[in-house]
Amino acid sequence: MRRELDSLVTQMHSSGVRYDDAVREFKRQYLREVLAANRGNQCKAAEELGMHRNTLSRTMAELGLSLAEVRAGLKRPPRGERLMYGTARQGFRQG
Repeated sequence: MRRELDSLVTQMHSSGVRYDDAVREFKRQYLREVLAANRGNQCKAAEELGMHRNTLSRTMAELGLSLAEVRAGLKRPPRGERLMYGTARQGFRQG
């Protein structure tokens, strides 16, 4: 992971990305990842991040990160693409 981060920093520096922009984008991506891992639950995400929920909410607002954006990637697949519980259960009983 260290090499990947070093490579990313080198790329950002060589392409002229300013420090403020780099830090802002890192924060957005990091918060988006933690929120997605906690299925958009701000209380759990804030606890994992070691900050108060209000601080997380304020930081999200400052970065222009909305829960709708995070939750958009968490939507369930269409009904036709989901594994049906009853079907899976019947297969389990037979096996």
